[in-house]
Amino acid sequence: QLWRKMLSMLFETGHPWITFKDPCNIRSPQQHVGVVHSSNLCTEITLNTNAHEIAVCNLGSVNLVAHLITDPSGAVDADGRPLQVIDHDRLKRTVGTAMRMLDNVIDINYYAVGKARNSNLKHRPVGLGIMGFQDCLHRMRTPFGSEAAVEFADRSMEAVCYYAYWASTELAEERGRYSSFRGSLWDRDILPHDTLDLLAAERGGYVDIDRSESMDWASLRGRIQAHGMRNSNCVAIAPTATISNIIGVSACIEPTFQNVYVKSNLSGEFTVVNDQLVRDLKDLGLWDEVMVSDLKYYDGSLQQIDRVPDSLKALYANAFEIDPRWLVECAARRQKWIDQAQSLNIYMAGASGKRLHDTYLLAWQRGLKTTYYLRTIGATHAEKSTTRAG
Repeated sequence: QLWRKMLSMLFETGHPWITFKDPCNIRSPQQHVGVVHSSNLCTEITLNTNAHEIAVCNLGSVNLVAHLITDPSGAVDADGRPLQVIDHDRLKRTVGTAMRMLDNVIDINYYAVGKARNSNLKHRPVGLGIMGFQDCLHRMRTPFGSEAAVEFADRSMEAVCYYAYWASTELAEERGRYSSFRGSLWDRDILPHDTLDLLAAERGGYVDIDRSESMDWASLRGRIQAHGMRNSNCVAIAPTATISNIIGVSACIEPTFQNVYVKSNLSGEFTVVNDQLVRDLKDLGLWDEVMVSDLKYYDGSLQQIDRVPDSLKALYANAFEIDPRWLVECAARRQKWIDQAQSLNIYMAGASGKRLHDTYLLAWQRGLKTTYYLRTIGATHAEKSTTRAG
């Protein structure tokens, strides 16, 4: 009955943001010194709080699409386009710089209350995330709703986390380990992806997630045992709506909300169109006044425009045209590596009690720690009253 009530509230309001307390605590590197009672507003921060400590976390985000390069091997995809791959050297430099900057903020920050200052200086958590995930998929010609997207979510987050944890060991070697390191999961040689075993043991199973890895985690383990960690927590994926807008990339791990929409601010209203979609339509000779009218009429959706190839319809499917299962699967692969959590919105067209149950049960089975808004649209839309040109 409680679960039905929660799902009913989600259906009606998009709240509450469901978080799972067992993985939040069982997979917490800091379980030896406290309890994760809740997440923050955006559900990516999972830190201990108590009567003497207020959790604080400095956040930053890596522009993931800026770290894609053409495959040096010259490999091409099925359409003859050069493959896009992660530039690991550049990503390692970027993450290392970001971790150093976030660690600096802990010391130079202004703290309004002593409990926050004491907590932050004692544990030194930071939260490095990503943005531009959807842009990466567009560059790679990979639909969000595909196994290839899930695999990219896995490998890209593994790289970001690996370099973030490595950078924290370097800072620990240079500046000293955080004061509550002793007894933490880091100290016990239990890395975030190892905690899936702890979660499975606690649940008696019920954790179904791919466990593959591609980085040299043995070397990182050695560094942690030798030098410790500078930061109790290193990675969290925040929403990034504002900073993503500023630099012109897709927000954090979000799928495309719409290919055409109107942005409003103090300067007025501006129609925003998906630039990559426009380029592809131009390459195919499909970008004309009729296409513009069709995109406006269908709110940026390509699905009902007959002359658009199916491959583009899949590549540029909007958030409500992607099965929410794919959102969960991508998030689960990321969560495997993350020591905190991620702001994961669930988009669902034609929501029902069964679909909500299945989606959130899948999130629990995959070991996710948190979810954010449930965003739904009705199964039908009001009829358009404007006249289409063409």
